[in-house]
Amino acid sequence: MFGIYFGKYLQDKNLITEEQYKEMLEEIKSARLKMGLLAVVNGLMTEAQAEEVNQLQQMQDRRFGDIAVDKGYLTDEQVGMLLKMQGDQYLLFVQALNDHGYLSLEEIQKELKAYKKDERFSALDLDAIKSSDLDKIVPVFTKETSIPPVMKDYIALMARNILRFIDTDLRLEQTQRINCYHASFMASQELEGEFNFFVGLSGEKDAVLAAAATFGKEEFSQIDEDSLDAICEFINCNNGLYASKLSEDDIELELMPPAMYVKETKIQTDGPMYMIPMYISGKKLELVICLEARWQIN
Repeated sequence: MFGIYFGKYLQDKNLITEEQYKEMLEEIKSARLKMGLLAVVNGLMTEAQAEEVNQLQQMQDRRFGDIAVDKGYLTDEQVGMLLKMQGDQYLLFVQALNDHGYLSLEEIQKELKAYKKDERFSALDLDAIKSSDLDKIVPVFTKETSIPPVMKDYIALMARNILRFIDTDLRLEQTQRINCYHASFMASQELEGEFNFFVGLSGEKDAVLAAAATFGKEEFSQIDEDSLDAICEFINCNNGLYASKLSEDDIELELMPPAMYVKETKIQTDGPMYMIPMYISGKKLELVICLEARWQIN
């Protein structure tokens, strides 16, 4: 995941081409194996056990290793061993840059310092991105102090599920606080209960169609009710996991029926509204959240 962020920065500075950026991302993917496959190859789990855990991941917001430990298929020590075997994404990308002759190690260090400065990252922020751990990366891009913790948790869950069910090439940008949002189309849902909020997904046409095709397992050629219905299903799945998790803390939320908007739509509120840019394979999705105050959609 580090390469997705730093590589885009290098591309924007014309130090590598878009084609080189994409090729290195693909190269790194093949260098990092899924934990289930690693467990099977190392004789720690059967294929049936690995598939069972994969299926459970689709219903639970939990990591493969955590589920496998609870099922008694792996120990914590074995999970740690497998995580180390997956490869350090930061070092893999640095190695790819160097091996292909795009940048020397000295140049990479120089550009890393410039990247940190240009993006106004702290040392801890950069370490979080280097870790390729989404739970550490999301807080880097949700620094807006007015975002309540419960909404930061929601954004993290949405990012994890996009990564899990839609595209592993997920890149976030800084969360923006806004008062009005215009969308050419949108899939959305409202949640009501101990607190109320609206969530919508919109963005570039290609990004929405790609997300709809991947999650809905069907090709779509245009933004219409069918393609937006697939996005609504994804949002409903994500929100169901979110509500279920909160219910464990005795916080009850009710999911309203998802709503889709095929035509130009304007969302406005006097209360908090946040827009979180999420790029999948370089195409922009926009997650929009309105919290508590009544929102208007027209």
